[in-house]
Amino acid sequence: MIPKPPFVSDLGPEREAAEFDRLKPRLAEVWDSIAMRDEEPHTSVIVPSLTLDQSELQKLQGASFYEERLLFLLIRLRNPRARMVFVTSQPVHPLVLEYYFQLLVGIPASHARSRLTLLCAYDASPRSLTEKILERPRLIERIRAGITDPSRAYLTVFNSTPLERKLSVLLGIPLNGVDPELSGLGTKSGSRKVFREAGVRLPDGMEDLRTRDEVERSLLELKRRRPSLRKAVVKLDESFSGEGNAIFRYPETADLPSIREALERLEHAVASETNASYFEKFERMGGIVEEFLEGDHKTSPSVQLRVDPHGEVIPISTHDQVLGGTSGQVFLGCLFPAASEYRTRIQEEALKIGAVLARRGVVSRFGVDFLATREHGSEEWTVSALEINLRMGGTTHPYLALQFITGGQLDAGTGLFFSPRGLPKYYRATDNLKSDAYRGLLPEDLIEILTINGLHYSHNSESGVLFHLIGALSQYGKLGVTAIGNSREEVERLYERTLTILDRETAYGR
Repeated sequence: MIPKPPFVSDLGPEREAAEFDRLKPRLAEVWDSIAMRDEEPHTSVIVPSLTLDQSELQKLQGASFYEERLLFLLIRLRNPRARMVFVTSQPVHPLVLEYYFQLLVGIPASHARSRLTLLCAYDASPRSLTEKILERPRLIERIRAGITDPSRAYLTVFNSTPLERKLSVLLGIPLNGVDPELSGLGTKSGSRKVFREAGVRLPDGMEDLRTRDEVERSLLELKRRRPSLRKAVVKLDESFSGEGNAIFRYPETADLPSIREALERLEHAVASETNASYFEKFERMGGIVEEFLEGDHKTSPSVQLRVDPHGEVIPISTHDQVLGGTSGQVFLGCLFPAASEYRTRIQEEALKIGAVLARRGVVSRFGVDFLATREHGSEEWTVSALEINLRMGGTTHPYLALQFITGGQLDAGTGLFFSPRGLPKYYRATDNLKSDAYRGLLPEDLIEILTINGLHYSHNSESGVLFHLIGALSQYGKLGVTAIGNSREEVERLYERTLTILDRETAYGR
């Protein structure tokens, strides 16, 4: 007999901790039952809340619509006995939902729809979705009502914090994510400590800094250790997408007064950031200083992994990240898979890092960002680990899209993904396809444009374009795209064709 979940009013800190620990083993039980049989009944509760620092989240236009990225998890409804409860801050447009259902090959859309419970907080305020749910006891009851059998259910979130832990306990189902007590391992400071423990190369630097004075002294010490260093990077511990990174350029004379003066010219990743606001956040969340790695050729690859409930570290994917912004530090998109010259190398290094996290008790999907550098005339790439993201990230949903549309799987030996027909798959993805000309486009308009111009994914050719963030299009002129093809060259052609068509179609009436 499964105990009834507590109400918010009954949940003190001690009971919450005890209930959360009691639920943990059930995740392994659900995991094992699903793994043994493809059509095992279970319920996925999806709460795609970006429970991140709010001052950092405000830099992200249309942040609440980023919840729609996890609609690719509807892939789980391919199991005809699976059910799903999906919660959002604002309603999902019916056409957006229909768009995903028609991509779910092999399952009638009506059957999949009947097994989906779509709930909404009807709250567009710039706060995390989990916070909104916890304020609404009746919404929690509706989520509970959508769970057929709590013993075969689990909660999936974008990232885990004490808020997601509380929601897990109130729903009476285990959290499919990292224990919030371990979240420090995924900060910039925590990442550096894990890299050292794993024996993985990392940039020279200092962590666990809290004040501007500590940043100044760390920059001076870094220059003392590396006299030829021209630049360093200052990073906020809990920032994301590179938007909490800032570039520091060393003055000709490296003493404390000149470094203090040069810090006034810190180059922030986001134009709206100021030194005053940046160091206010730095004192609140902490951060690091590390060397800026130079090289004639530089790329920013990443690896996705999962630690399952039994502690096994499973490679998921590799990507080359596309960066931009004023300092070239902001995540704009990704290419799958990472370049062949270092693809297996970064996967091997990431597995060492995953082993450390598994020993610490992490059960989660997570990513590791690297920097790969190569000098002119050399064939050898030097790989350094930069940070761990103990959450879903910008490379998670494009890979889910690939799984969703093809039903294929990764070959861990090569790092390539193969469709059931044996074709290797490639993609380019972004959350940042943005233009003022796109503003005012309704979901109906986008569906019409992609239908008339043949931008749909074709199961015959196993190539085409998938869209996400459709809800953000009208207000923000912002759209997410994943172009999938059978070669890198085909992907680039599809991506460029998509941009050309959207620009041409949105020139209407202007």
